Amino acid sequence: METETSRTVFLAVVALGSNIEPRAERLERALAALAALPGTRLMKASSVLDNPGVDVPPEYAHMRFLNQVAAFETSLEVHDFSRRMHAIEEAHGRVRTGVRNAPRTIDLDLIAFGDLVLNEPELTLPHPRASERAFVTIPLKEILPDFHIINPLSFTSLECRDSSKTSMVEGIIR
Repeated sequence: METETSRTVFLAVVALGSNIEPRAERLERALAALAALPGTRLMKASSVLDNPGVDVPPEYAHMRFLNQVAAFETSLEVHDFSRRMHAIEEAHGRVRTGVRNAPRTIDLDLIAFGDLVLNEPELTLPHPRASERAFVTIPLKEILPDFHIINPLSFTSLECRDSSKTSMVEGIIR
């Protein structure tokens, strides 16, 4: 007799960004590709924010970003999910030039994966800079208003920050 094995399902929180046109289309395609991963279901996606880049080299400061956060349920293991995210970036034309915060067709960052805490060369969870970035915390609060993680590696809290300090977020486009 065959029995159905239950698989653990994790909450994966992903930040999406693009600053190379067509930005909105790139976000939509990446979101669809993430939702199509095996054992993965899109739970909710935030509004799309239009804002200037953060910590970008001066020559790219004029290139505005569209950013979004999405929550997924997935039965994939964290490293598999992360590898598949990178494959989606590559399939959508992402080129890693070695220049930090250079323009990108699509940028996918794994913000949190369940309550997992990792500090590995290729993957740190929760994302170490997510709590500093309004383009992550504001849409995160929109889709998961009760979401809160204390990162024991840095003792920072991943939650929505005071919106009076979010001047870099200039507009919600949808």
